[in-house]
Amino acid sequence: MNFQYSDRLVAPSRIAIVAPSSPFDRSLFDQGLGAISRRFKVTFSERLFSVDRYLAGSDPDRRAEFQTALDADDVRAICVARGGYGAMRLLPRLKWPTRPKILVGFSDVTALHACAQKAGWRSIHGPVVTQLAKQPASVISRLVDLLEGKAIAPLSGTATFASGIAEGPLIGGNLSVLTSLIGTPYMPPLRGAILLLEDVGERPYRIDRMMTHLILSGLLEGVAGIVLGEFTACEEKDADYSSEDVLRSQIEPLGVPCVAGFSIGHGDVNQPVPLGARVTLDADEQSLTFLEGVAK
Repeated sequence: MNFQYSDRLVAPSRIAIVAPSSPFDRSLFDQGLGAISRRFKVTFSERLFSVDRYLAGSDPDRRAEFQTALDADDVRAICVARGGYGAMRLLPRLKWPTRPKILVGFSDVTALHACAQKAGWRSIHGPVVTQLAKQPASVISRLVDLLEGKAIAPLSGTATFASGIAEGPLIGGNLSVLTSLIGTPYMPPLRGAILLLEDVGERPYRIDRMMTHLILSGLLEGVAGIVLGEFTACEEKDADYSSEDVLRSQIEPLGVPCVAGFSIGHGDVNQPVPLGARVTLDADEQSLTFLEGVAK
């Protein structure tokens, strides 16, 4: 699939903030908002702060808010307030316009990224608004560079699971959300892709189960390489094995280049990366190089 570029943002381009998933802390939101409103014009509705059980408002309201942002001619990018849970509930009735916009977020936003890639869009796997307040200035600068169509520096991992060099579009995100899309029409094709995976709070046996599900589904057949971000708070207390051991045991037999330990996901540093853009994974050098961005 050829993924389309979006128009790059030029200050003060308009960014819509949406809440398709869980409720969030208003103070963290306000702090994160400051990180992007200094450069871009930000718009959001007071509906953003609604609470309906474990969701940021009802399904119809959250869906309408997101669809409005997708359809608005003057909105150039869409940033998500928080992950958590709930975005999957919106997928069946969303209509993705022909002209792409830049979607920014991670974790539960993986469901929306998957649909964006199915629609041929590029998007940004990066901090949600409530996480921006805790990110270093370098992450904010990298996010701005991606939004404005500038080149970004390669990233380095920490552990090689399987050697080799692979090139392809970067696809994926949160492991638990991605596996929840198996068997639905919203899973993007993975053949020829560099698959990105990260997660938080999943014990090793659950990671094993989800990776096994991916393998048994056949979706990993033809994957060009695998990039592993942070697996935060995913260890079993007092165990003599780690989540990394489990991932390695599942991935090594696949025989595709794989590097773990990239600062992508729920850790203290969540480096923004372009999904749908071509990358080169050099497992021997433990590097991920970005050949394209999301905008031009």
